[in-house]
Amino acid sequence: MIKVLFVCIHNSARSQMAEAFANLYGKGEIIAKSAGLEKGKLNPFVVEVMHDINIDISKNDTNTVEEFISDGKKFDYLITVCDETNGERCPIYPGLVKDRIHWTFEDPSSFEGTDKEKLQFTRKVRNQIKVKIEEFVLTTS
Repeated sequence: MIKVLFVCIHNSARSQMAEAFANLYGKGEIIAKSAGLEKGKLNPFVVEVMHDINIDISKNDTNTVEEFISDGKKFDYLITVCDETNGERCPIYPGLVKDRIHWTFEDPSSFEGTDKEKLQFTRKVRNQIKVKIEEFVLTTS
């Protein structure tokens, strides 16, 4: 069993989607969790675009990386899914993570425009994350 922690800034969008896809496509061989550098609130556009493809994350809690560190949780992979600068802010996870990976995805919460435009952009990010998770599952299984 492979344990993965996905991290973004507030655990409100990208890391939540990555966690959901990894748990779905990992089919019990991958156990994924997600966290933020800071505690946030689920992005309603992300909840909606995941619901569009029959994945319900509406009841998910947001977590911080510090909560996992203080609990002594161990992971095989820590994957940051934010921009490079914020990925570098992720705390060192000494002895609790075997490998650290960074994937850059745009932040749905930074999108401007109409609700329709925000949903369209969030779907684009969702699809990019889905493809990356599918590749990850193929290479780690």
